[in-house]
Amino acid sequence: MGMLRRFANLFRRSKIDDEIAAELEAHIALRTEDNLARGMSPGEARREARLLFGNPTSTRERVAAADTSLGLDNLARDLRIAVRQLRRSPGFALTAILTLAVGIGANVVVFGVLNSMLLKPLRVAGGERLFQIEGQQEGDLSQSYPDFDDFRSRNSAFSGLAAYRINQAGLSTGGSAQRSWLYQVSGNYFDMLGVEPALGRFFHQSDERGANSAPYIVLSDAFWRRRFNADPRVVGMTVDLNKHPFTILGVAPHSFNGTELFFWPDFWMPMINEEQVEGYSFLLKRFNHGIYVIGMLKPGITPRQGTDNLQAIAHQLTREHPNEDDGLAARLVKPGLMGDLLGGPARPFLAAITVLALLVLVAACVNLAGIFAARASDRTRELAICISIGSPRWRLLRRVLVEAVLISLGGGVAGTLIAAALLGGLTRWQPISEFPIHVTVSPDMRVYAIALLLTLASSILPGLLPARQIWRTDAMQAMRTGAASAIIRRLTLRDVLLSVQIAVCALLVTAALVSLRGMVRSLHSSMGFVPQGAVVALTDMHMGGYSNQSAFPVQRRMVEEAARIPGVTAAGTIDDAPLSTGGSSSPVYREGTTDRKASTSVTSARYYSISPGYLQAAETKLLAGRDFTWADGPATVKVAIVNQTFARRMFGNASVVGRHYLSGDGTSIEVVGVVEDGKYESLTEEPKAAMFFPLAQATEGDTSLVVRSGLPAAEVAPALNRMLTSIDSSLPFSVQTWPDALGLVLFPARVATAALGVMGLLAAMLAITGVFGMAAYSVSKRMRELGIRVAMGANPPQLVRSALGRPVLLLLAGSALGLAAGMLTTRLLAFLVYQATPRDPLVLAGALLTMTLIGLIATSIPAARALKVNPAQLLREE
Repeated sequence: MGMLRRFANLFRRSKIDDEIAAELEAHIALRTEDNLARGMSPGEARREARLLFGNPTSTRERVAAADTSLGLDNLARDLRIAVRQLRRSPGFALTAILTLAVGIGANVVVFGVLNSMLLKPLRVAGGERLFQIEGQQEGDLSQSYPDFDDFRSRNSAFSGLAAYRINQAGLSTGGSAQRSWLYQVSGNYFDMLGVEPALGRFFHQSDERGANSAPYIVLSDAFWRRRFNADPRVVGMTVDLNKHPFTILGVAPHSFNGTELFFWPDFWMPMINEEQVEGYSFLLKRFNHGIYVIGMLKPGITPRQGTDNLQAIAHQLTREHPNEDDGLAARLVKPGLMGDLLGGPARPFLAAITVLALLVLVAACVNLAGIFAARASDRTRELAICISIGSPRWRLLRRVLVEAVLISLGGGVAGTLIAAALLGGLTRWQPISEFPIHVTVSPDMRVYAIALLLTLASSILPGLLPARQIWRTDAMQAMRTGAASAIIRRLTLRDVLLSVQIAVCALLVTAALVSLRGMVRSLHSSMGFVPQGAVVALTDMHMGGYSNQSAFPVQRRMVEEAARIPGVTAAGTIDDAPLSTGGSSSPVYREGTTDRKASTSVTSARYYSISPGYLQAAETKLLAGRDFTWADGPATVKVAIVNQTFARRMFGNASVVGRHYLSGDGTSIEVVGVVEDGKYESLTEEPKAAMFFPLAQATEGDTSLVVRSGLPAAEVAPALNRMLTSIDSSLPFSVQTWPDALGLVLFPARVATAALGVMGLLAAMLAITGVFGMAAYSVSKRMRELGIRVAMGANPPQLVRSALGRPVLLLLAGSALGLAAGMLTTRLLAFLVYQATPRDPLVLAGALLTMTLIGLIATSIPAARALKVNPAQLLREE
């Protein structure tokens, strides 16, 4: 207690100085009274007393220094003793440090990702005031350009609003075009964000003077270095985007990669020139929602005030444009994750992963507490001797706590270093080569503060268990009975700790297996198409300079020549393949509807443009009617194939082939076929309405050529590559298997499976060390008893049951508890992975098998040691 008091004195120095001064003055007063009694005059008596005790300031400093020095000396001595104890037990120290490093490292990694994705604002000036503007309903992410323009000009709550969208274009510098990813942005994009160029200049709103008036681009730092070898002379260079000339104005700084956390573009271009790139202009179409809008609130304006301001404008626009802006609304969300598209699922996912990571840390702390409890039991006699010779219990307690803090600091440092390396690798990782996706994670002081907090917190439980033992130790009893009885008395506490640890392990193993099974089921669930056995060639006809009209003959030639490749059984095109990054929706109406607005539509349906042969190539089942033919052209009746959900919502249960409905622009469409429902945006979506139009009636630049063959993809892909090159060598395209092309939509499930797998593996490692530690400790302390049993004729099974019965029972009890907890966490697991259910028989069997293997691995060495007991040798040692 003295050392703790002195340490506390360091933080209340002014009060201590006052106390020392008061005590010194009291001594001077007593000496003065003695001098007066000896006959001195008052002045001489006071002077002699002051001379005796010296300068008051110096005396105060010496006393305080002595007090502090004594406290620090005691602390230093305790540190030396703790280090010496740990050096005498390197196995214990290394096991304890690595155990904590696992738990702390996992939590620092998870919090680092959580911090970068959800907590930290985008790295721009005033990032905490930056918000994305979405519709009122979750999933309504985008706006139309005219609505954005009105929001920007009429609002009073934002210092600026900017628009952007993600697209692809073919960039060439004289040779063939290279597929590149870009941001199309409003002219004020860089100015609103306060970003300064690293080279050259940015384009501004003043550069925009109407459609196609600003043919400029700004390169990202990574693309500048990769494509142009970091040549500063690129400023002013002319390149072609989809066969249209654009001038490079500058290069963005290395730290800026746009306003989406995951997406790093190759360059930025003005949205005002989007028609040159896409062959279609949406700038004047108020019904066409396809851009993201972000805004910077003015200082002092709250998000609620900003929302109210935009809502008032939205209501005004609804009155002004009732047929196009029906139900227009606005709300503010945190930017960086495409709003609710990724941010919605990301929040519960990261919350669930954080809970599981904390469970890993709990398992690590419980494991460490069990190790400390065993160590304290071994030192019972030593502690009893110290107490019996007069050593204060608080001093022994202090030394044990210092030892626990040292181990926690070692584990914290190791875990933080491991986590920092993993976070750095995560930032450099590009999980899908075809997409510029980077999981941007940059640890800051908050991440390291959490690491320190976890380190200090993780020392509490391991330190409290020995403290409890020290405080309750009966010195005389402990010295008479030794450590054995203390061990027996304290096994109940270790039992509880080990059971909790095994339960946590079983829960995490169950979660990992549920995730794996969910991903397997998602790959084999009904998607409305069969990706296995198909190869896709992806391109955009606009990159070759084609318009929508001039692209059709080339697309038809691709289909016809692909069908003639040896081994190919079917070939066809679709503008945006299901579960890809593209695709759009449109309201549809019953025939005869005259007031066409959102509130009078029957449903909103995904729409696609497909060629004859696509349904066979995709193995999409045609349930009624007919497929398209090349005769379905611009001059014939407008026709469509719809899916089951569309047919049911539009026509009920009646026959739909030959019926008509109205598109968003009022065109009458005849239904000629019905196909099965499918997945169009995500694996977890509810059934959506979809309609398919013939390629000749709805030609699009985006082209996904699907080729099905019974031959291996390695044989089909080169032939397909040669065929496409022969048609147009300047047209950039990528050829890959269809399952590989689904990498982006499967990425969240794969991340969830990998994360849960790692958590389960870490928990299994901790469970193995926990069970092994208890089993080995139990065997080591019962060697004499086991020797007696052998001498009395016990057979090997009886010996093993006697030595390891308790750890095995705890393993079974903890496993049952963990599996039961897994059954109760279905809702939590549903946040992590598609079709998650721990009630799957294969999951239960896998979890039981895993826990059995953990038990076998953990108890094999102690069991072998128990079977090698030699009674004669034990008696000689006695």
